[in-house]
Amino acid sequence: MLAAYGSLAFPLAAAFIALQVIVPTYYAESTSLSLGAIGGLLLLARLVDTVTDPVVGYWSDQSGTRFGRRKVFVVVAAPMIAVSVWFLFNPPADAGGPYLLWWTVAIYVAGTLSIVPTSAWAAELSDDYHQRSLVTGVRVAFGIAGTLAALLVPALSGGDAENLGSSLQGITMLVLLTLAVSTLWAAWKVPDTAITHLPSQSIRAAWQLMTAKNPFRQLLFSFLLNAVGNAIPATLFLLYVTHVLQVPAQAGVFLFLYFVSAAVAVPFWVALSRRFGKHNTWSVAMLLACLFFGWTPFLDETMVWWFYLIVAATGFATGADLALPASINADVIEWDALESGYRRPGLFFALWGTATKLSYALAVGIAFPLLELAGFSATATNSATSLWWLALLYGGPAILFKLAAIAGMRGYPINEAVHLRMCEELARQDEPRVG
Repeated sequence: MLAAYGSLAFPLAAAFIALQVIVPTYYAESTSLSLGAIGGLLLLARLVDTVTDPVVGYWSDQSGTRFGRRKVFVVVAAPMIAVSVWFLFNPPADAGGPYLLWWTVAIYVAGTLSIVPTSAWAAELSDDYHQRSLVTGVRVAFGIAGTLAALLVPALSGGDAENLGSSLQGITMLVLLTLAVSTLWAAWKVPDTAITHLPSQSIRAAWQLMTAKNPFRQLLFSFLLNAVGNAIPATLFLLYVTHVLQVPAQAGVFLFLYFVSAAVAVPFWVALSRRFGKHNTWSVAMLLACLFFGWTPFLDETMVWWFYLIVAATGFATGADLALPASINADVIEWDALESGYRRPGLFFALWGTATKLSYALAVGIAFPLLELAGFSATATNSATSLWWLALLYGGPAILFKLAAIAGMRGYPINEAVHLRMCEELARQDEPRVG
């Protein structure tokens, strides 16, 4: 059952790693669009899509069919994702700004229809503090497998625009095949019978959740800060490898190493969280990433092997980012149930999805315009100053955002003991009253 559920992450991870890492560079090298224009269009697409997460979360909480509450969204979203991937990853020669904007919005909206209900579904498969880390870990494992599978094609090809286009064609076929298999498997095998309890004024309740001081808001803001810290180097990765390190042919190898390191690290971080708590362990992982990102502005083409070490270490730290925050978010659902009497995982993971998307939008919207202001070009010869700015933007903001996220998690109130007491109290409230 867990494997069937986790498999849903495989095609989505393959599609979105290509969208995040390959598509911006491919469009910059293969179309007439400038870096600033691409950054602005991708930022606009993300901002348009941020409003869809709360809508889908509310809708999936409210829905109830014989087929299930969450899985109906997953099944409906699958063909929409397939069509969007096909057109976005295989653009015509004359593709321009409207084309990129339209199909980017399309894949974001289709992904939301699947990702938000899928994430809420995980919280409903178990209410155990550590079992939730296992459920999340299985999903992460499939997601990393999808990412690695998508990276195999560019890992075996060069870094020029023609090879990037061939890579996107291969990733398209990978996504379409695995999307069909995983959707059918999960719809058949994974139970979807949980009951939600919702307020009559869900929009107002969601606003109150975001404006009042509470564990969810504390977690969400730290998650957003850390996600921006991850998204900026991910957005600039191909440019950094190509123009600073001058080894574009090794880009796929670097990415493969990064995600293998993350996959290997997931069991380690989950095990460590059993001893020190999820939020404390996550903070340690973020600090580890900062220590290694600090060296990236000082590398050049003579120090490629040092970058291998940095990639492995930051990938290892990312294993915690993938496994622990979503599990912590699932625990907040019991806090909400105890405080408000509501069970609304769709809303929680909708706001979570909005933060994820906003992080990538901010990364592109910050990094690409700043690079253009520094005089950097993806297709022309660059000055030493513009290359220095590229190197600085690759690692510097990641450190600042991650340190802010660590500070934001100080004093987080929900640990294993607190969560157990909340579950026990909810169980007592659910007991039938006698007499």
